[in-house]
Amino acid sequence: MQPRNMSMSGVVDLAAVKAAGEAKQKAEQARAEAARTGARPGGRLDFDVDEAGFQQDVLQRSTEVPVVIQFWAEWCQPCKQLRPRLEKLAAEYAGKFVLAKIDVDANQMLAQQFGVQGVPAVFAVVAGQPIPLFQGAVPDAQIRQVLDQLIQAAEQQFGIVGAPVDPDAADQEEAPMAPVGPYDGLLEAASQALDAGDLGGAIQAYKNVLADDPAHPEAKLGLAQAELLQRVQGMDPQQVRKAAADDPSDVAAQIRAADLDLVGGHVEDAFGRLVDTVKRTAGEQREQARLRLLELFEVIGQDDPRVTAARTALARVLF
Repeated sequence: MQPRNMSMSGVVDLAAVKAAGEAKQKAEQARAEAARTGARPGGRLDFDVDEAGFQQDVLQRSTEVPVVIQFWAEWCQPCKQLRPRLEKLAAEYAGKFVLAKIDVDANQMLAQQFGVQGVPAVFAVVAGQPIPLFQGAVPDAQIRQVLDQLIQAAEQQFGIVGAPVDPDAADQEEAPMAPVGPYDGLLEAASQALDAGDLGGAIQAYKNVLADDPAHPEAKLGLAQAELLQRVQGMDPQQVRKAAADDPSDVAAQIRAADLDLVGGHVEDAFGRLVDTVKRTAGEQREQARLRLLELFEVIGQDDPRVTAARTALARVLF
């Protein structure tokens, strides 16, 4: 899945030269003070943030280390899948960035300020400057590319580098780990296959879980996302979108375009395209569009309000 706003080239545009200079100066002063006192930066590598603590926990801290923000919601199943992966990466990078997690329902003002249109949405703040990173479910390998670009830009443009942190020491106050579940091995294998770009292996691992537990929510979500990624591999987005625009009656073209819409984070566009296709068609073609729409519902999660709205719209055109 190609994340939105992968390039970090916009960092310079988002930050004024004066702000960059001030950030560099602050970062140099902080490093000099740490060297003088022998102090080492502490604090958690990942933490929850609300509107009251945003100034100190995000803006102020972003003058010392890149702060990656995940906007999430309790009803969002992809958010729940992405969150532990970002936490794992924060530990892996060991202080080169920190992860702030913001509940959009409890902090609507922050979500509006960042222009969040759907979750999961991931941004960064460097020297007080917001940087959009990606939206939707993205494989770890591509997230690492974004993080590496972010870290490089933070150092080159702002002189901001995170200091090494012992993740074990930083997470001493974490709650005890949950008991290992019966499918954790298969789910971990699926995650590793996704990281390696082995979509076929990930799909098979998720199917192995579902063969034993057809209702397993994480496996259903993972399978839907992996199959979507597999479908869009090798697509030429311009050709796909042109074919869909040239012939609205071409069901296969509309289905391919809807997959690309969802991959790009345009959830409502994907759903709306397929609802309109169902409305315009009949028989086998209508069923093809309807089934793909149901598959895309699984990618986003059944509790997502956008899925609920699309289900209502689908019911109107079917009955």
